[in-house]
Amino acid sequence: MEAWRRILADSIVKPKDLADRLGLDVKEIEAIVGDYPMRITPTVMATMKEKGDPIWKQVVPDIAEMEDFEAEADPLEEDLMSPVPHLVHRYPDRVLLMVTNQCPIYCRFCTRKRLVGKPGFLKKGELDQAIAYLREHSEVRDVILSGGDPLLLPDHLLERILKALRTIPHLELIRLGSRVPGTLPERITAELCAIVKKYHPVYMNLHFNHPDELTPEVKTACGMLADAGIPLGAQTVLLKGVNDDPDIMKRLMHQLLLARIKPYYLYQADLTKGTNHFRTTVETGLNIIKSLQGHTSGMAVPHFVIDAPGGGGKIPLLPGDYMVHLDAAGVLLKNYENKAFHYPQPPLESARELPMVSAVPSLGSCGNGKLDDL
Repeated sequence: MEAWRRILADSIVKPKDLADRLGLDVKEIEAIVGDYPMRITPTVMATMKEKGDPIWKQVVPDIAEMEDFEAEADPLEEDLMSPVPHLVHRYPDRVLLMVTNQCPIYCRFCTRKRLVGKPGFLKKGELDQAIAYLREHSEVRDVILSGGDPLLLPDHLLERILKALRTIPHLELIRLGSRVPGTLPERITAELCAIVKKYHPVYMNLHFNHPDELTPEVKTACGMLADAGIPLGAQTVLLKGVNDDPDIMKRLMHQLLLARIKPYYLYQADLTKGTNHFRTTVETGLNIIKSLQGHTSGMAVPHFVIDAPGGGGKIPLLPGDYMVHLDAAGVLLKNYENKAFHYPQPPLESARELPMVSAVPSLGSCGNGKLDDL
């Protein structure tokens, strides 16, 4: 058995094991464990400092999960946008392919609590269906492997999927969404890196929520991926009591860059059943972005997005007072120091209509709407 599999097998999955490891009453732990699975790897256990700390809150069950009755199990309507099993086609030129239900840890705030932890992975017949669908849809240029966590697949199964995808001429990019490097760094082996390197361009979006997660071992694992030519991005979920603080978020972003990981998304928590106790106000996220913008490198500022309920996709947000007024003459802007600046519009060559924007709402969006999935 590979070393990483033995380490994964030592993960905490039962209340008694967690109670014994932390020196707590087993009845206290049993009282908070509900219907959702628990798995805490040795790496994550070693990072946990005390009961209720930011790492604890991410991985130890909470009775609040079972008291959240009103939210939906699939608020993003992924199941309704699945033309073939395990594949979600929400955006025009990219799809999500869920290759396994297994994760190295089971995040208490997971948007797929309805799926993760169940046995099984993408079977050959299901992979064939997905490949056939992609061949028929030449508009798809980008596929994201997710789940669960694709890096929990054994090397030969992961390579089977990558090899099959690379037989599709119009498919340009492959991305993997993974929390493995930060929670099971032993899985990042020279063999794995060599496999992924064969199928470039391959990108990885990793998941980190708190600076304490970036231990020396985790940074080494991420370095191996970067050395294999894999561009690394980071996804972060805004979580009450974990990272809803500008200083913590700045430290996280700085640690990510030191590990050669580009901050990509800061997610407003989804409206997923069993996760409502993690949600913050939208203003909390906007204030965090404002605390980063101009006060640190632009590379350290992620896109703050809401994945719109009902399948609307990811919508980026910026503090609305950056753009005060826009008309045919120019735009009035305010910078991170709250100083005002005027940028003139170029002369109009024709009587084209220009959108008139004033009194920009504080929850105004920026950019062109949806960004890449994951």
